[in-house]
Amino acid sequence: MNQPRHNLVHDPPVRLDRQDPYLRLQSVTIFVRDLDRSVEFYVNLLGFHLVFDARVESGRPFVTVTPPDGTANLTLVAPEATSEQYKLIGRNTHVTLITEDLLAKFRDWSRRGVSFQVAPRLRRLKHGVRTPSRDASDAASEHPPIWGGAFARFKDPDGNSFALVSFDEVTHEIEAQRRAFAEKVEVDRRAAQELEIAKQVQSRFFPRTLPCVSTLQFCGCCLPARHVGGDYYDFLQLGGERLGLIIGDVSGKGMPAALLMANLQANFRSMCAIALDEPHRMLTSVNHLFCENTADAAFATLFFAEYDNLTRRLRYANCGHLPPLLLRADDSLEKLPATATILGAFREWDCSLAECQLDPGDTLVLYTDGITESFSPSGEEFGESRLIDALLSHRHAPVQALQSIIVDAVRQHSPHEQHDDITLIIAKCLAC
Repeated sequence: MNQPRHNLVHDPPVRLDRQDPYLRLQSVTIFVRDLDRSVEFYVNLLGFHLVFDARVESGRPFVTVTPPDGTANLTLVAPEATSEQYKLIGRNTHVTLITEDLLAKFRDWSRRGVSFQVAPRLRRLKHGVRTPSRDASDAASEHPPIWGGAFARFKDPDGNSFALVSFDEVTHEIEAQRRAFAEKVEVDRRAAQELEIAKQVQSRFFPRTLPCVSTLQFCGCCLPARHVGGDYYDFLQLGGERLGLIIGDVSGKGMPAALLMANLQANFRSMCAIALDEPHRMLTSVNHLFCENTADAAFATLFFAEYDNLTRRLRYANCGHLPPLLLRADDSLEKLPATATILGAFREWDCSLAECQLDPGDTLVLYTDGITESFSPSGEEFGESRLIDALLSHRHAPVQALQSIIVDAVRQHSPHEQHDDITLIIAKCLAC
């Protein structure tokens, strides 16, 4: 047997329990003579909202209005004068409206011209017995009664009468809801402010100035799907005319991924001093630190390359990352496949290095799956082939322009919400 409920304030409009089907009061029918006059009364005098005007939509003689709070509606119907429904106009509707402050509502509506049959009256319980009603205007200055019940009755222009009531329980519950809402707004404001600060902090993790390398023109960008993200790119001055290029994708999204990204960046920058002579040892140390400082489920794919400005040689390790694309000056295409597994998943970890020669006119593209796995509204991926087509079509553009062209192509392909971080590095080998 269901237990009775005493909550007089409406519940949230949607319940999460699908086993108990959604059910609420939709509307109560009120018969009136003149719909225009009734709309004027309910909307302009009582402050109701006009929900549906069937006269406009279908030419039928009814409109639906609703009080500013809650979910139930009043359907105002103008029946034919010869119908049985016409005889029901001007009676007690048995409809009760509830407010947190009956006196305030009574004074406001009275000033607007609403006709009250019964002035506000208060009732309270004394020693468990309900006392007779009293005029609220005489009792308003007294201490609020325990029961706190107050009621009044008013009519619409057709004489249909309604009850207007208030209870202390309702007033207290509404105030509690207001406090809870204000607290939530403040919490959300602080969270948004903290996210904005986190976004600004993370933006400073990415390179703000580029090392000077005479034979390589390069740039990078990262566009998080949320305020902050888990993609990582960096340019490191390794000494001896050598440049480090790094791109990575940390598992997860949002703030957790951003924290892991910051940890990975700190590990790389703390170890870059040994990268010149022992890149293998540097990567092994980075993996060890990443394992030590993160949860067991955390990992990252990563591509690290060391570019020698004097010889134009590229020595690299691909740790489970998407193969970078190397577009040669003769339009041939090479991919730089994985040389090791992902970072952070295994404490016993090793990697191998590979090398390739860059020649003037060659273009190297490093990217994360936020580019290739961006979906169109029909569910089609942007894919590697579209990325390659964009590179071939605009291969002679400067790196900054080429970067913008690729990002714009991804966004045009996937114009709705961005679901993953978009990160891209483009580097072009120069003749001098």
